[in-house]
Amino acid sequence: QVQFVESGGGLVQPGGSLRLSCSASGMMFSILTMGWYRQAPGKQRESVAVITSGGSTNYKDSVKGRFTISRDNVRNTVYLQMNSLKHEDTAVYYCNDPVLAAEGDYWSQGTQVTVSS
Repeated sequence: QVQFVESGGGLVQPGGSLRLSCSASGMMFSILTMGWYRQAPGKQRESVAVITSGGSTNYKDSVKGRFTISRDNVRNTVYLQMNSLKHEDTAVYYCNDPVLAAEGDYWSQGTQVTVSS
């Protein structure tokens, strides 16, 4: 069974940092493109960052220079380092295979990130 378990979210002040982790199981993680997504209340889910099996990355414009996506294929884990956090970054953050995300087949529980003074 495909499963993603996100962790690392929390409450931080503007300008602070968090590192999110996503532990994957039930698939051949090392060959998959992986992505981080987020959804704020009343808003659509959006793609934040993507990393291919070869390590190429792409980011939403508003997080470029602040967020870094990385992966550890030995540990079947994808990370999102979030620096210089803004209140606009407040959302539930999810990881997923973009193919599954597009199909709507599976979404995990996510981890809450709240940026507040």
